[in-house]
Amino acid sequence: MYSKIIVVGMVVLFATSANADMITGNTQDHYKMVITQKPYNVEVCRQVTTSGDKTGDTLKGAIIGGIIGNNVTKNVDNGGAVGALLGGMFGHSNSKATGGTKTQCNVETRYQEETQEIYSHSTITFDLNGRQHTLRFAK
Repeated sequence: MYSKIIVVGMVVLFATSANADMITGNTQDHYKMVITQKPYNVEVCRQVTTSGDKTGDTLKGAIIGGIIGNNVTKNVDNGGAVGALLGGMFGHSNSKATGGTKTQCNVETRYQEETQEIYSHSTITFDLNGRQHTLRFAK
């Protein structure tokens, strides 16, 4: 706002007939490039390698082995623990879980870019008594 007042004041001051022969100048508009990003979603699917997870089978074997170990070896210390260990090993080794590949899909956000030239500011350049002056202002 103040720059407009200053520019108008300068123009009025220098436009008087007494000072008109001392002023030469020009006004120039300046522009800048702005990139606008518009988001959009896309579903991307990939083939991923999976390992055969034998954890469930190992855990089932350990539970069953612990129960059998407690019932069979009632007079032996840690019979249930030994049964759980052996049952877990048996469950793991007899597991049917296999690795392979599977399709895994995810939604990703991507951006469409649009470049636009917009007004930035203006300058007025003038000579006054042999000295060049430049004022920056917005329309």
